[in-house]
Formats: sequence, structure tokens, C-alpha cells
Amino acid sequence: MVYQKKIVEEVSGWLRIFDDGWVDRTWTGPPEVKFMAEPVPPHEEFIEGVAIRDVTIDENSGLSVRIYLPQHEPDHHTDNSDKLPLIVHFHGGGFCISQADWYMYYYIYSRLARSAPAIVVSVYLRLAPEHRLPAAIDDGFSALMWLRALAQGQGSYEPWLNNHGDFNRVFLIGDSSGGNLVHHVAARAGQVDLSPMRLAGGIPVHPGFVRSERSKSEMEQPESPFLTLDMVDRFLKLALPKGCTKDHPFTCPMGYAAPPLDSLNLPPFLLCVAEADLIRDTEMEYYEAMKKANKDVELLINPGVGHSFYLNKIAVDMDPHTAAQTTGLLEGIVEFIKKH
Repeated sequence: MVYQKKIVEEVSGWLRIFDDGWVDRTWTGPPEVKFMAEPVPPHEEFIEGVAIRDVTIDENSGLSVRIYLPQHEPDHHTDNSDKLPLIVHFHGGGFCISQADWYMYYYIYSRLARSAPAIVVSVYLRLAPEHRLPAAIDDGFSALMWLRALAQGQGSYEPWLNNHGDFNRVFLIGDSSGGNLVHHVAARAGQVDLSPMRLAGGIPVHPGFVRSERSKSEMEQPESPFLTLDMVDRFLKLALPKGCTKDHPFTCPMGYAAPPLDSLNLPPFLLCVAEADLIRDTEMEYYEAMKKANKDVELLINPGVGHSFYLNKIAVDMDPHTAAQTTGLLEGIVEFIKKH
């Protein structure tokens, strides 16, 4: 008799876990959106003004990053003129799905690299449930420490970064659950000597800050293709340490269980919020808590759009409002980078 594996856990379209522990991440939702989750191979020649390469930064663990290098003309009016800020990127996916090479990230982060201009270093994060938190936080921090080693002239030489990167202007950015990593990696970085590198800012975009108790926006806002309450609950249950609730500091850094925000050494933050996001209310609680702790935090709100709207290439192409809000979001991010 052939043993049939049984599905023990499923997250609509995105993920199935079998009774033997195997995790299947094949997309089973509408086929017309599958292209956004397809990998884009690296290209070291410039395509539409950006070149990409994948680099293994830790031979032991296999941790790797994707580097986006924009074509840029040196500005002869400034010192250090041809050096570009470095943006370390943490992808979203509820800590459970998605990869740094997916098309949805490629199209938006190549656009950011061009428009800033800046070098983007996107981290291939380990995923839950095989690797529960803090695995992804560890990976994000390891990537930052790799940049510090490059800045110190130690370890491997990475020509794109060593020749073109300004290690005095390193930013963290993350989508959704990647926004949680911005907070936690920045907090950890605040406890170590980064010199000669400098962490200049953090940009959590629609971070997955929630509580175990449902917020008003979770109950009232419409669900979006990129975020349903089912996804929030199931992904976080698989990602948080076993037996923990959403009040854990990883998902509720403004909550009672987290270290007080005023005890953290954080760089300036730009918190990006979508007005129609399910988790908008808890993101705003984080903003208020950061203000109360006297942290340097700016707020960018995009009206009339939902969670991770800018990653939905179909909506950006088809809907003028989504397109305009995506442009506004990128302009706000670039402005923040330019002033820090």
C-alpha cells in the first residue's frame, strides 16, 4: 500500500505543509498572478539601467544576497561624488514565503535603485516553518555585518560595493514582514560598533506589526490579495517561536513584552503605511509609541491603497491610482534617503 502524504496546514494558494514535514510553496492561486512570484535570473550587464548579481556572503551557512547596481553618472559638484548609498532590503512574505529574486521585488527595487540612485542589497532570508524566527533576523544582521567587514577592508572584496558604495550611508528597507526585520536588525545593530560603516536610516514599509487581539482595521478593512486575516494568523503561527502569540516582540515591538523603545539605539526611521491596510491600526500604534519614546520617525501614508499595493504589478500597470501612489511612495523613500 502506497502511503499518501496528508496536508496538515495550508495557507491559501501560497503554502502547504505535509505530515512528514515537507513544505510545498508551489503557487496554486490564480495563474495570471504567478509571474510576480517567478525568479528573475541575475544579469551583470545593464538592463534598463540596472545590473544584478547574486553573491554568497557566508560559505558555511550559504547565506546570499542579490545586488542591484544602477548605471549612474558621477556628480562632480560633491565630494565622494561617485559613491552611492547602500540599501539593505528584506523581502516580505510573512516570514514563510517568497524569495529575494522574485519578479515583484525585482521590478520595484530595480526602480528604486535607478531613481535614488542607490545600490540595493537584497537578502535571501531563511523561511519558516523550517527556520522559525529569529532566523530571518539573524540573516538580516549577518548581511549588515558582511557590509561592515567590506567597509573595514576585511573579508572578501566585492567590487560593486567596494568601488561604488558609500558605507557611511547604509539604509535598511523591508516590505511587510521584512519591515519587522528593519526594526529588529536596526535594534541589534544599535548595540554594536558599526564603524567605519554608518546605519543612516530604516524604512519599514507596511510592517507586520500586530497584536494577538484584533484591531479595528483588521475587522473593518477589506482583505487584499497580498494580505488576508488568514495569512496574518497562519503565517505568524508558523514563523513565531513555538507556543508564542502575536504579542511576541518580533511581531509587536510596541507591546508590553518588548524591550522599551526608548532603550533602543535606532537610526531615523521612515514608516510607510497604506491607508486601507488591514494592519494599519497596529502600525500606527508603533508610530505613536516611537514618537512617545522620542525616536526620530517620519510617517508616509498612501491613501486609498492596501497592503503591499506597490508590489502588485498588475494593479500598478492597470490602475492609475495604484500607479500614482507607487510613484509617491518611491519619491518619499528617495527623499528620506537623500536627507540622511
